[in-house]
This record gives sequence, C-alpha cells and structure tokens, in this order.
Amino acid sequence: METKSELVYKLKQDILLWQGYKPVSVATTGQIGLGVIENAFPGGVFPKRAIHEFITVYSEHAAASDGFIAGLLAVLMEGGAACIWISTSRRLFPASLRTFNVAPERVIFIDVKTEKEVLWIMEEALKCEGLAAVVAECNQLSLIESRRLQLAIEESGVTGFILRKDARKMTSTVAAARWQISPLPSNAEEGMPGLGFPRWQVDLLKVRNGNPGSWVLEWAGEAFVDVAPLKKESIWSERQDRKIG
Repeated sequence: METKSELVYKLKQDILLWQGYKPVSVATTGQIGLGVIENAFPGGVFPKRAIHEFITVYSEHAAASDGFIAGLLAVLMEGGAACIWISTSRRLFPASLRTFNVAPERVIFIDVKTEKEVLWIMEEALKCEGLAAVVAECNQLSLIESRRLQLAIEESGVTGFILRKDARKMTSTVAAARWQISPLPSNAEEGMPGLGFPRWQVDLLKVRNGNPGSWVLEWAGEAFVDVAPLKKESIWSERQDRKIG
C-alpha cells in the first residue's frame, strides 16, 4: 500500500502532466549550466520545450538579458543548430555574442516593422525542428498569443525566449518562467587592468510549478558561475532605496 508521501508525489506528477510537463531525466536531458538555479524548476531541469519571458523595462535590463540569453544559447546550440532573433528595433551587436561562445553567423537576425510580424515569425520559426532556439523582442504578449507559441513548441521542442519591453500591463501567459536580469559591477582580477567578467542579479520572478528566487551569476568566460546567493531582505532593501532615491 502506498504511503501518504508517495501518494502526494504521484499527485504532483499527475498535475505536471495535466499542465503540459512531460517527465524528463536529468541524466538524459542534461543541465543547461545554471547550477543551483536549475533546482528552482520542476525536477531540477531547465525547461527547454517552453517559453521564457524576460522583463526588460530599462535598457540596462535589455543588455543584461541579451548576455544571459547568449550564455544559454551557447549550450542550446552546441549540436550545431541555428537560432533566430526577431525584433523591430534591435540593439544587439552580433559580434558581441562571441563573448559568450556563440558564433554570430549561426544566428539569423530578422528585423521587421511591427510586433504583429514579430509574433507571427516567431510562431512559424518555433515549428522548425532544426532550430535550437527563437528569440523575439516585443512589448506585450497576450495569453492567447503565448498559447499559440507553446503549441508550436510542443511539436518541435525548440526553446523560445521573449524579451518584453513594457511591464506596465503584465498579462498572464503560459510561459514556464519569468525572468529579470539586472547588471552588477564586475569584479576585476587583482592587479589586472580593465573589466572583469559580466555579472548579473538574476531574479526568477515566476516559475510554473517551481520556486522563484534571486541569485548572483557571472559568465566566467566558458560557463555560468554562481557567485553568491542573495537574501530576499537585502534585495527588498535595495529596491526600496531605489524608490526613495
């Protein structure tokens, strides 16, 4: 006879299946390289067959998100697959992707005039099994639009990244996670000139069936490195200081 804990575990797994999560094995799926952050996701595995939202209200958030996503692409594109990047006002300098071990010639940039075109192209691109990921920059994403994108992903398994520029009307979506990446001062090596490795405050604001949290992460040339865990109290205090200032 099953114990109470076994029944609860089985019920949780059934709920995940009903919500579109299929059981995966960490051993066979492989880690994305985010270290302890991956424990925030169901089963401790970064959801690749899903939409990830990045909140980029300010230009510094957009730049930090570009770098963070590039680090993820370095892993997703390891098998030689390409990526599509769609926007109406792209600011990313393609050559900068080499900093994160991503060959810019393997990223197809599509610049269009309207956000309607952005979302249409993203939906069609997400149906292409040969791609590693699709990145799109847009202001808003409705629940219906996000469902269409997720349905496309279910067929292909391609990972989708949305950089949302306008957070004033943050609507609900079917995205697996909602992120906000903020830049932090780099830590230069002692006695060495110039800047250190890119460093960010990574806020996982919302995780479907997971555990939101905040971390400090650094791109150490080849991979992400967890620098130090952030306490919620210190984050709250810093945000309050910003509002007062």
